[in-house]
Amino acid sequence: MIINMCYCVLLFGRRIKKLQSKKAISILLINIILVVFSLSGCGSSSVPENANFSQEETVTVTDTHSDDGRTVIGISMPDMLLERWNRDGAYLMSQFEKNGCEVILSFANNLIDTQINDIRSMIASGADLLVIAAVDGAAISGVLDEAKAANVKVIAYDRLIMSSDVVDYYVSFDNYAVGRMQANYVIGTLGVRTAEKPLYIEFVSGDPVDNNSRYFYKGAMDTLSEFLESGMLISLSNQTSFYETATAQWSSDIAQQRLQILLNSYYPEGTRLDAVLCANDSTALGAARAIEADYAGDNQVVLTGQDGDIANIYNIINGTQSMTVFKDLSEESIVTVSLALSLLSGNTPGKELIDSADWDFSCSFNTEDYDNGKKIVPSYLLKPIQVTADNIEQKLFDTGYYKRNSAGLIYSAK
Repeated sequence: MIINMCYCVLLFGRRIKKLQSKKAISILLINIILVVFSLSGCGSSSVPENANFSQEETVTVTDTHSDDGRTVIGISMPDMLLERWNRDGAYLMSQFEKNGCEVILSFANNLIDTQINDIRSMIASGADLLVIAAVDGAAISGVLDEAKAANVKVIAYDRLIMSSDVVDYYVSFDNYAVGRMQANYVIGTLGVRTAEKPLYIEFVSGDPVDNNSRYFYKGAMDTLSEFLESGMLISLSNQTSFYETATAQWSSDIAQQRLQILLNSYYPEGTRLDAVLCANDSTALGAARAIEADYAGDNQVVLTGQDGDIANIYNIINGTQSMTVFKDLSEESIVTVSLALSLLSGNTPGKELIDSADWDFSCSFNTEDYDNGKKIVPSYLLKPIQVTADNIEQKLFDTGYYKRNSAGLIYSAK
């Protein structure tokens, strides 16, 4: 038993050095006491050397955080590969710090286990509230139960977290509207409603583990279905289902490789392709490279995107990409921080958070549509905007979101 007790003290002792709040230390000490007492009732049983403390093997504890005047926010982003998540993290950290909060920011490298460990570390470090953009929205419910045990509030950021009743709120853009906007652009630009002969389209959808991908896909397909069913829009590959068109990790390379295969297989020797509906800008980059390398037609292929990444802004200006759905991430961070501060003040925010705010952008409150399988998560939804070569100066440069330096290079100004 003494050996077991020493093992536990050493195991948890290593973590004490990393802790920075009374709340975290109290929770950890309770864990130590509970484990030691449980071991004392087990006679000579020992902890195996390869013991694995998974997210299911947790101890429910009561939050003993004292009012030390600190407000600690944990921000967990999925990765640093996509330009947008770097901006999200920076915007959120800046806004929270302006309001006197301490911030723990982590990026999970698109690894579920890494994100779970990051979140667990934030809880142990005394986080009062977590802002989580999940790598996989269906995979973190276990660690969120630990957050609940420690009385930590949870906001799902941009991606809805599934299968958990611990999620307090969801903040995102209207993702269904994003898909509809992309589809309507294709319809209008190609003149689908008045076309006298069929037009040809392929689809590059998002990451299948990102719940938002399904909203983008559904918005687009609900809008295009009548034309696909009538034969006015045709996919020669016949790949139109979500999983057939999905792109793992939103990878530009995977999008490029798949579209190159489709072009060589179904659009050889100048067979016409009119549009590629890409769910976001990283997949659009891959699609643009594939078209440049392997499309033999003489027409300009309509190419959609989403996010307004700098590389894609260049492509829109030079005509390689047709449009992007722009989402001002600074606005998303403002709503998230306002919601978090209200929540931590003991409020149960609703539409009045919007009504009382002095925001210069549109936001709606939704309590009907975002069911994560355990609850309908109250949601704050922002309005995306369509950006093309015709309005890019007005929407992105005149507003100060992007600027050009003396050499003409574009950079983010917010």
